[in-house]
Amino acid sequence: MPTFVDRVILHVTAGDGGHGCASVHREKFKPLGGPDGGNGGRGGDVIVRVDPDVTTLLDFHFHPHQRASGGRPGQGSNRHGADGADLVLPVPDGTVVLRPDGEQIADLVGAGSSVVVARGGRGGRGNAALASTRRKAPGFAELGEPGEQLDAVLELKTVADVALVGFPSAGKSSLVSVLSAARPKIADYPFTTLVPNLGVVQAGDNAPYTVADVPGLIPGASTGRGLGLEFLRHIERCSLIVHVLDCATLEPGRDPLTDLDVIEAELVAYSTDLSDRPRAVVLNKIDVPDARELAELVTSELTARGLDVFAVSSATREGVRALSLALAERVAEHRAARPPQAFQRVIIRPRAVDEPDFAVRAQDDGFVVTGAKPLRWVRQTDFSNDEAIGFLADRLARLGVEAELARLGAESGVAVTIGDVTFDWEPQLSRHGGRIVDDHEGGAAGAESTLGPRGSDDRLVTSTRLTRAQRLARRARDREAFAARNADPHGPDTPDGIDSHDSSGLLGGPDGPGGLADEVRA
Repeated sequence: MPTFVDRVILHVTAGDGGHGCASVHREKFKPLGGPDGGNGGRGGDVIVRVDPDVTTLLDFHFHPHQRASGGRPGQGSNRHGADGADLVLPVPDGTVVLRPDGEQIADLVGAGSSVVVARGGRGGRGNAALASTRRKAPGFAELGEPGEQLDAVLELKTVADVALVGFPSAGKSSLVSVLSAARPKIADYPFTTLVPNLGVVQAGDNAPYTVADVPGLIPGASTGRGLGLEFLRHIERCSLIVHVLDCATLEPGRDPLTDLDVIEAELVAYSTDLSDRPRAVVLNKIDVPDARELAELVTSELTARGLDVFAVSSATREGVRALSLALAERVAEHRAARPPQAFQRVIIRPRAVDEPDFAVRAQDDGFVVTGAKPLRWVRQTDFSNDEAIGFLADRLARLGVEAELARLGAESGVAVTIGDVTFDWEPQLSRHGGRIVDDHEGGAAGAESTLGPRGSDDRLVTSTRLTRAQRLARRARDREAFAARNADPHGPDTPDGIDSHDSSGLLGGPDGPGGLADEVRA
């Protein structure tokens, strides 16, 4: 079972927004008290954050699918749904977040550094938020917007001060074990080290520094041979590169100078520029007599190249103390010359002033509408509700989508696609007698339409409520009519003094003004 994982593919899904609520306030003597549906809650975000206590991506290797919680739906009595909780994914320091195509999303260095990789969906508005003077009692609510989905690649680049590089079995792991308290696996066969090993070194009164043992490199490592391509990323953040050269190798064609040239060529061929990193050379295994002689022969040539040379023996610990102090001094110099680390700043990317809200393009036999607003509106529309569909049509018309379609030559009935929804387009719709016609062919008929605008409640449009002055005037007329009938000696009197054959008085006629029937209908 792996214990160190430095690259994973993470499938993250943010929380969906909660649906809005379509509700009408009801209580005794007030059956239609107005819309009171609450809004849905926002879905939770997925956040990747550096945790100093995490050193590997092992958890995401076994659990690559991560999902944030969704928002709760709204309820009646203007109760809004709760927001979904954000999902925070802890990662080691030095983690790079990439898209599947290799585009970098964030480079997380430093405790607390974070990035939102998937944003939660917006909650849908309830019918109380959708009410207006034109639409007093919406019979629909918006759906919650689905959360974003992303397949993110996490790559760990070890944050170390000193990186030990060299051929397999050059003694890198042994050197780490004598420099620090780390206990990496050590054996007498190549590629013993399969994962980077990190050790903390305390040299004298100097500040402690970290040293990383990178798995052995071979010719062609930068193109994928061996384990080099998989672990070369771990030396990108180091302050100092130390070449560990095996002076006791028995392989033909190998010597310290040749090994140095081969490893340097692989570092140059690697995609990241490492030419500015200071170098040092460790001639290892000088406890072997022939190795000591070879080290003495190549030291002058290595010094001529401007490299600091240290002859050590991990077995007898000869020269290890001097190497440790020298590395500590070099690391301290690099830290002093490094600019102070700036705090992570919030980056705001406002929309461009001339950025259009939507775009329309012809495709096959129809048209495709793109843009953040139309796509969001379609996702939040309940297509099982005709009133909600009319509300969407009005919003698209106000945005200018219908005008743009007409400009591009779209005809009635053409297929228009927005997101995952395709519908037949009808230009500038108006309603007359329950039939949908074009304004230009309806003429005056459009003005006599008995149906309300799209997305409105026609019951409220056709109903009227008398004012107090109108009710008092109506009662005065009724009293005058009653007195006139009682004063007529030839008029038939009923027991209560009202002509039962006259329906134009208190009850009012169907076409007469005022009357109780009108008030009941109101």
